[in-house]
Amino acid sequence: MVALGACSSNKSNQSEEPAPTATVDLATVGTISGTVTLDGTPPTPHPIIMTAGPECAKLHSTPLTYPSVVTGEHGALANVLVYLKSGVGNYRFDIPKTPATLDQVGCMYQPHVMGLMARQKLDIKNTDPIMHNVHPVPHENRAWNQSQPVGSAAIETEFDHPDFAIPVLCNLHPWMRAYVFVFSHPYFDVTTTAGTFDLKNVPPGTYTVEAWQEKYGTQDQTVTIGPKESKTIAFTFKTGS
Repeated sequence: MVALGACSSNKSNQSEEPAPTATVDLATVGTISGTVTLDGTPPTPHPIIMTAGPECAKLHSTPLTYPSVVTGEHGALANVLVYLKSGVGNYRFDIPKTPATLDQVGCMYQPHVMGLMARQKLDIKNTDPIMHNVHPVPHENRAWNQSQPVGSAAIETEFDHPDFAIPVLCNLHPWMRAYVFVFSHPYFDVTTTAGTFDLKNVPPGTYTVEAWQEKYGTQDQTVTIGPKESKTIAFTFKTGS
């Protein structure tokens, strides 16, 4: 079964960088780490209406809510993609041999937000007893749309070019959505409910660090690290209430 899905308007462009020419000296690398928090009362989560997929509702004893804002203790904010937006253009990086994984569990994509490198393999699984339809809507890569029956093998794919906040939809279950980020470098992390992130093995330099959150947008900070230096920074998103 193949259907058309709507394209997300949530789009941002990564800064253009020069062609990579250098390798990272691991004897000089440092770390940029920190926290992401939410200032204010989180929005009240609303149950997902599954009238378009009653077979999905049967998998849950209580209603599901869409994970646009997920918090932990003391306002820690999950599902925030933190990455080096600029400053790494002179370096080249090996493509990871281990595939990244996106799964469909309980008629939801897991994880909700993820990152991988360009040309790194991505395995998209369906562990549900229900057929799904995987529909990425990239901004800079080829869009595609493929059904994934029950018990079928993982869909193996990759993205050739860096791309920002690619919506991955399921045309059969319209509430299903994940966001995939594709980078030319390995300096990215997604916060858990602890709200923490770590960007490791960063060479000395000055960088723009960006934090992306699905509902509240982006924030940038400029960070300079020296050889073997570690820097800690904090991002705070405000609810407006």
